Amino acid sequence: MAGKLQSHGKLRPVDLARAHGLSAQAVRNYEAAGILPAAARTASGYRAYTTLHAQALDAFLALVAGHGHGTAAAVLRGVNEGAVDEALRLIDESHAQLLDDRRTLQAVEDALRDLAPEAAGEVPGTAGGFIGALAGELGIRPATLRKWERAGLVRPRRDPVTGYRRYDEADVRDARLAHQLRRGGYPLERIASVIAQVRSAGGLESLEPALREWRDRVSARGRAMVTGAAELETYLRARERKQKATA
Repeated sequence: MAGKLQSHGKLRPVDLARAHGLSAQAVRNYEAAGILPAAARTASGYRAYTTLHAQALDAFLALVAGHGHGTAAAVLRGVNEGAVDEALRLIDESHAQLLDDRRTLQAVEDALRDLAPEAAGEVPGTAGGFIGALAGELGIRPATLRKWERAGLVRPRRDPVTGYRRYDEADVRDARLAHQLRRGGYPLERIASVIAQVRSAGGLESLEPALREWRDRVSARGRAMVTGAAELETYLRARERKQKATA
């Protein structure tokens, strides 16, 4: 966007807004929030933006797509305040979170792949069994299954006569999936989210579209981060040139 504005010496808020598909008020709000550097004022008091502001806006909008509004705003504020290292740390954290998301997705896909033969009936299950039988099959303690129940990972029914827990096929599936992910070091909260997706999808096979969508989102975010990095580097270099010119 900034390239289209290079022929202009001074830019009005409306010029910057139109080039980026925004309202003039949004541009002023971004300046007030520190996302854009402070604009000079004309003799009559009007804001006078430059291509540097356009590059800042390019960087912000590109970063939003990959890092979210909050992180993108904090990064631009850090750059404009001279805290470039802090801005880069925020980006590093966002990249680390994306890597964690990728690893979680891979762990879920691996766990579901391991469970596929069992779901197809190739491995004998413990459907309808009691807590001791299922714990023994998984190689865990009954107390662990009770802990998973409190976290929402499994939802066994109670026998109406004895009051004992009974695990049906869906409970066994969820317990096996939880076991796979726990062995991968994933926290109960994240496992509960995955199992909720399995339940809402109606089973492992029906979860495939959701997994593809999840992978597409992760890939799109990764590409957006690459674009955001390029735009931010352009803005950083423009700021450095301006600082050297005015030094």
